[in-house]
Amino acid sequence: MTFDQQWIEYDFNPFILFNSNGKIVSLNTEAQYLLGAIDASAIYKIATTYANSSFGFKTTFLELEFGRFKFFGITVGYEDEEQIGIRLYQLPSFQFTAQKPDGQLVNVYTLIDLCISSNSIGSSTKYLKELDPTIPEIRLHTEIFIKLLNKIYISMANNEKILTRLFFRVGEHIKFEGEKYSLFSIEISADSVTRKYLPEITHLAEENNLFIDHKENKITINVPMIVK
Repeated sequence: MTFDQQWIEYDFNPFILFNSNGKIVSLNTEAQYLLGAIDASAIYKIATTYANSSFGFKTTFLELEFGRFKFFGITVGYEDEEQIGIRLYQLPSFQFTAQKPDGQLVNVYTLIDLCISSNSIGSSTKYLKELDPTIPEIRLHTEIFIKLLNKIYISMANNEKILTRLFFRVGEHIKFEGEKYSLFSIEISADSVTRKYLPEITHLAEENNLFIDHKENKITINVPMIVK
């Protein structure tokens, strides 16, 4: 691999080169992670839609979002009818902290069940769960993490039902101190979220060195799998 090829390979921004049939010719490491969240055909369609009308390169600033990936622009280029390339310029998906999460090794299923049990007392809300059963014990500050989960459930307390999902983020990793860790997510959703609780939820996540996403009707905690 040449030096300039290594620059592309290790770029923070996904790069994909397609042939004229939309098949991938080459891609960098970050693009491999991206394709865990979006089908390659959708990226190819974006490339052909925003390509220059004649041969050459064109940069367009626009907002795109695929799972945890958020982009503020793309560059599309082609020199003939055989191949077309696209680079997507991404915003950091998480608010990274300098310190990796620490604490005690805990069973995350036990903590989820504990919080659901305490929040369901005297409540008519139906709590539903879809939990991947293969998450190992991971390091967390138990007390802060329980406060975080409880605050999320409180923010959705007026809903008829609340769904908690636990799942691996396939192909996604984060590095601390040069070491790579897989990620999993706890996604809690309902018809509505009381937004006044969001600042406190974000603060509790930061205290535990975790990364949080919130949308209109769901809050997702993204957790590195630190198991030792």
